[in-house]
Amino acid sequence: MKINKDEVIYIAKLAKLSLTDEEAQKFINEFDNILTHFENMEREDLDEIDINEFTTRKSVLRKDEIKVFGNKEELFRNAKTMRDTSIEIPKVIE
Repeated sequence: MKINKDEVIYIAKLAKLSLTDEEAQKFINEFDNILTHFENMEREDLDEIDINEFTTRKSVLRKDEIKVFGNKEELFRNAKTMRDTSIEIPKVIE
């Protein structure tokens, strides 16, 4: 499956990105490599793989542990704005 420049620009627009021609060409090549990888995966013979083997395994979870971070100034150093003890972010829903 080939991807063209118009499709890359459309995807970038959906992601609210602006790309130069060089960046668009780079993404065309990267998308082609990714799609080629998926095409190769589709050709693999998976008849001998037992799907139930993966559904009967149990996840190994670690116990949640609460830890107090000592240096709060360092923790919030990259936050643009703070409101009391919370990080304030711009509205993301239109």
